[in-house]
Amino acid sequence: MKRCLVRGAAPLGGEPTDLLLADGRIVEIGAGLSAAGAHVIDATGLIALPGLVDLHTHLREPGREDAETVQSGTRAAALGGFTAVHAMANTSPVADTAGVVEQVWRLGLEHGHADVRPVGAVTVALAGERLAELGAMAECPAAVRVFSDDGKCVSDAVLMRRALEYVKAFDGVIAQHAQEPRLTEGAQMNEGEMSALLGLGGWPAVAEEAIIARDCLLAAHVGSRLHVCHVSTAGSVDLIRWAKAKGWDVTAEVTPHHLVLTDDLVRSYDPIYKVNPPLRTAADVEALRIGLADGTIDAVATDHAPHPDEDKDCEWAAAAMGMLGLQTALGVVQQVMVDTGLLDWAGVADRMSSRPARIGRVDGHGRGLAVDEPANITLYDPTAAWTVDPDQLASRSRNTPYRGRQLPGAVYATFLRGKPTVLDGKLA
Repeated sequence: MKRCLVRGAAPLGGEPTDLLLADGRIVEIGAGLSAAGAHVIDATGLIALPGLVDLHTHLREPGREDAETVQSGTRAAALGGFTAVHAMANTSPVADTAGVVEQVWRLGLEHGHADVRPVGAVTVALAGERLAELGAMAECPAAVRVFSDDGKCVSDAVLMRRALEYVKAFDGVIAQHAQEPRLTEGAQMNEGEMSALLGLGGWPAVAEEAIIARDCLLAAHVGSRLHVCHVSTAGSVDLIRWAKAKGWDVTAEVTPHHLVLTDDLVRSYDPIYKVNPPLRTAADVEALRIGLADGTIDAVATDHAPHPDEDKDCEWAAAAMGMLGLQTALGVVQQVMVDTGLLDWAGVADRMSSRPARIGRVDGHGRGLAVDEPANITLYDPTAAWTVDPDQLASRSRNTPYRGRQLPGAVYATFLRGKPTVLDGKLA
């Protein structure tokens, strides 16, 4: 499909117009366009968004291909409206060398469903003892710019300072998993009334907030970029708001599940709700929504974390932490942010495309829907609705917390540089 004419789409929910896509770019915008030989898509009633960008995706390859592969994960991404994803480093082997990150990057190129930007580990083997090959990963063809030990916190303050100083040389960013390990030993869920009632080890909010406060100060001290992964507490939002008011280069993300699910669900003892950081209280959820709406939180990131059935179908204490998120993210955001009036569609484009692309330094993504811009586009039907069926998701895993839940909206089409990866809601 060399040329495509999208008729009647509403960019960012505005006035309907036509978009002509050719040679990987948007070549014309206006009413009543025509193009001989172009494939025509009737987009009446659909919203056009810049292709979504996920800062936090676990693709599991290499090492846990039973849970996910780059191919299956990027198929899920395309069906969710994403054109670029950042693949986290906690693979096996760990993505702590140029060789591993380049392997993941090339797998993304090979499959072509979404651009894959590998995230490099901060420390060797995620062990928190010495820095990984940050410079080599930045200079290799994968051009890594985001580094994280996600799943583990860089808890050593001296090591964190060195990492923040190091990435300044190539405009990188350290994405911190904020979890003070000594305060979360044996923790199973959010510390509070529910953990006491259920007899599960508590995970205090201060374990997240203490690391965020420390790292904001360190980033300011050395003049570097800090990104805070999966913020989950009201106190964390306050700290990030404070750091931004100081003018420090601090950004943050929130997951869809932390915008909608609360720790009351753990009452079921269903490990599908076991996640890191844990589900928090309704007050935390409300603070996260407000923080996303006012721009304190920069991005929605899925933390898509697939696990095979045997890692979730067990007792709570033995279960793995994590949830699927790529195909349900946009629906959750519509439900809790757009349909409630907290964000408009321009705000969704900002939090799910523009800012994530800018934080991750992803060229060609997160751009405006304008002539001569790359044709990375999502067409979305906000009036549709669907019931989540794990067996119908593209992931190799089935650990979604939304089984049987109705979500609004549906991705109709996704274009990666003008090439459809999804059409009529199905993989193209």
